[in-house]
Amino acid sequence: MHAATPGVRRKAVDFARRRFPWNHRASVAVRLLIACATLIGALPCFAQPADPNLAHPHAVITAAREGYTISALVTHEQNATRFKHGIALFPGYPGIMKLRVENGEPRFEMAGNFLVRSRRQWLDADTLVAVVDAPSDQWAAFSQQFRESPRYGADVAALISEIARRYAVESWTFVGTSEGSITAFHAARMNPQLARRTILTASVFPPNRNGPGLSNANWAALASELLWVHHADDPCPFTSYRDAQAHAAMTGKPLVTVRGGGPGRGPACEARTAHGFAGVERETVQAMRSWVQTGVVPGDVRP
Repeated sequence: MHAATPGVRRKAVDFARRRFPWNHRASVAVRLLIACATLIGALPCFAQPADPNLAHPHAVITAAREGYTISALVTHEQNATRFKHGIALFPGYPGIMKLRVENGEPRFEMAGNFLVRSRRQWLDADTLVAVVDAPSDQWAAFSQQFRESPRYGADVAALISEIARRYAVESWTFVGTSEGSITAFHAARMNPQLARRTILTASVFPPNRNGPGLSNANWAALASELLWVHHADDPCPFTSYRDAQAHAAMTGKPLVTVRGGGPGRGPACEARTAHGFAGVERETVQAMRSWVQTGVVPGDVRP
């Protein structure tokens, strides 16, 4: 055992004071937390739960480019070797996972994003998922304008080709959420030979300080089949359900409405509210997987 530093003990006290009302019972809790921090360095006390997705076979696949790389975290079921469906997932803001391997295991940011945390829900014997990181030279700022660029389209194509070199995948579906819907749309638009289907969830529609959203999207240039997925109670002002209904009507493509779930927590545009399908992740992914596998548009999704 190792004694915790004073800084760690201070963090334990601060955590307990935020977590509990300051009364006699809380003061006992503080003393217990301090003891925990002192005896075992606080890490087991505050350890994050293990990522259940990593219980499945996984690998970081990287495509080398000219002076930079682009990587994906690939996950599949045990003993699966050939895949009818490949699902390329493009997470929301900022889209920068900083995916890497340390001590033989993947390390990355954005673990709480809807698509990242629910990726195992896609898996069956015929389906592989690949969570796509930003190119390494874009880790400082992965702008919406860059995602529209031909270079980014070529980066995604190189990565998918590298995955295809390692795994046998018959067809690909590109899936984006929130700002990742912009990424998935442009990646699919620029790679019609790869993206047979595109699913846009909790999509960013109007211009905002990060860029144009989907306001300038050329829908006629998207060759793949398109499915919209949106929560009826999405609280984010840039991803309103009304805009999702309008875009589904404008593009003539189906909209799957998600209802219920929760309880949500955190700011409106973050991943643990209805914007991130909190409490209804599994049902939402299963509806999307059903569409990929059958082509039949599912009805409303509920927990």
